[in-house]
Amino acid sequence: MAEAQNIPVGSTTAGSIAVAAESTVVSRMSAPPSFDVADFPVPHGREEEWRFTPLERLRGLHDGTAVGTGDGMKVDVQAPEGVTVEAVGRDDARLGKAGTPVDRVAAQAYSAFEKAGVITVPKETVLTEPIRIAVHGEGGTAFAHQVIELGAFAEAVVVIDHTGDAVLAANVDYLLGDGAKLTVVSVQDWDDKAVHIAQHNALVGRDASFKSVVVTFGGDVVRLHPRVTYAGPGGEAELFGLYFTDAGQHQEHRLLVTHNVPHCKSNVVYKGALQGDGAHAVWIGDVLIEAAAEGTDTYEMNRNLVLTDGARVDSVPNLEIETGEIVGAGHASATGRFDDEQLFYLMARGIPAEEARRLVVRGFFAELVQQIGVDDIEQRLLEKLDEELETVTGSGR
Repeated sequence: MAEAQNIPVGSTTAGSIAVAAESTVVSRMSAPPSFDVADFPVPHGREEEWRFTPLERLRGLHDGTAVGTGDGMKVDVQAPEGVTVEAVGRDDARLGKAGTPVDRVAAQAYSAFEKAGVITVPKETVLTEPIRIAVHGEGGTAFAHQVIELGAFAEAVVVIDHTGDAVLAANVDYLLGDGAKLTVVSVQDWDDKAVHIAQHNALVGRDASFKSVVVTFGGDVVRLHPRVTYAGPGGEAELFGLYFTDAGQHQEHRLLVTHNVPHCKSNVVYKGALQGDGAHAVWIGDVLIEAAAEGTDTYEMNRNLVLTDGARVDSVPNLEIETGEIVGAGHASATGRFDDEQLFYLMARGIPAEEARRLVVRGFFAELVQQIGVDDIEQRLLEKLDEELETVTGSGR
């Protein structure tokens, strides 16, 4: 794969692979964070944070014309004993504690939800089974807010599974107490016409560990904005992502890790595969190391595998450092075609072409699949990969 860090925005490599990367830091958005929709102008697509997003396909989420239907979403929570599950109003102090909306859609979602879900794992509770949140779209428009809070030294795995058809704008907050350990697996397996825009906020306590695994397959437009900040020294954050972008789909993952206290770590690894005409994947990886964050250790990487002509990738890693007293900081971005030499090598040893292609793609994603840690989700993901690969005939979906 060819490194893409120094390729100017909008440049095009051989064939129909388009790769973008730049050094301009965009970690600070054009408008300050706010819970008030009125503080954000309606985007027109020329703004830095919206220039890759097909606004005309957002079904009114960006300009205020989308209206909740009241029947657009069904949410089912399965939680082990000892976990508290609540529905609360917007006056609950835990809402927004992990982060403030940074764009108009997130602010609209905060202003428009009726009841927020709050899941609490008490301090020192170690769950042996995952908390499962099934979000199923039933054809309507919905605004949602979900909070997942872990007390000090608690440990939990949460699976958020999105299926069905919906237009959804949401905020999801993760609150980690000191020494807590939280793994979140967010699966976007929507039907073809779904639109999903969400901001994910994680506030990581002293010596706490946060791991996010984002898996995106379905939907017409999916735009996720994971953000991490630290509430005390010693916090660790791992952000992993896997996406498979098919013909006509737009999948966008915009990450920001803000190192605002000393001696914290972060590691970001996102990988994607694309196939078919009009498949468009966007990855924005921003890391900000503030002046107070001495002893920071951070790295981010994005890799993309283009399986057919007609697909486009925009990959933009950004790193801003305000102190020289750090352990390490770096980033990388690369996009390339399917390696025909690998395919030939396997076929020369008697492996049929379709099986060889499947093995290569599985190998590309293997390290991320292993990060999930939930057997049934891992198996479902591998089956989904095989299903997607069956359509690789040169024309996509």
